[in-house]
Amino acid sequence: MGRATTTVRRRLLTVPVLAGLLTGLVSGCGIRATEVPTDFGAAPSRARCSLPEPDVTAQSGRAGVPVQVFLLCGSSLVAVDRSVRVPDGTADSARRALVAQGLLDQLAESPSAAEKAAGYTTDVRGGMSVRGPSPKDPDDALRLSTSPGSLTSYALAQLVCTFSDSAAAEGDGVILAGPAPDPLRRYECTDEVRTRPGSAEPPSSAVADGG
Repeated sequence: MGRATTTVRRRLLTVPVLAGLLTGLVSGCGIRATEVPTDFGAAPSRARCSLPEPDVTAQSGRAGVPVQVFLLCGSSLVAVDRSVRVPDGTADSARRALVAQGLLDQLAESPSAAEKAAGYTTDVRGGMSVRGPSPKDPDDALRLSTSPGSLTSYALAQLVCTFSDSAAAEGDGVILAGPAPDPLRRYECTDEVRTRPGSAEPPSSAVADGG
């Protein structure tokens, strides 16, 4: 009777040991054992380059003309909503320059906290200005206070794509130059520029005076 009891006890003690050895072997072979779900904390709050739905109430209270500007995110250009102020009754020529300056100011501003958290940045620096055409320039020309050639490829791509997709430009692309007599060039925002702004500069072509 004593020997039988001892045998049973030994077998009972052996079961947990064998279970531990089997678990170690299974883990060592790369096979995941069944686990109880564990709470490792909150998941990341936002996917990269993904912004929450806009606040309709905030948008309705935002004064100005709705526009979009291109910011940098994930090595690409991504459009985000903004607004610029343009007085009612402004002539088309003056309106184009006002819109362009408003877009430039928006690009130079630091992204919002939500945009920063999602990975948005800008390479456009503050202090730049833009005005309409000089006397001999085409009507849709825009002259920056800095020559486009002195901008980084990222900043130039942001400007070109933002201006091209707005009321600041007419037709295909946008005509840009620095202060006169800096030569005018027509820049285009292509798919390649949007996806690789750091390595693909906006294609451009020379523009003659007056057209």
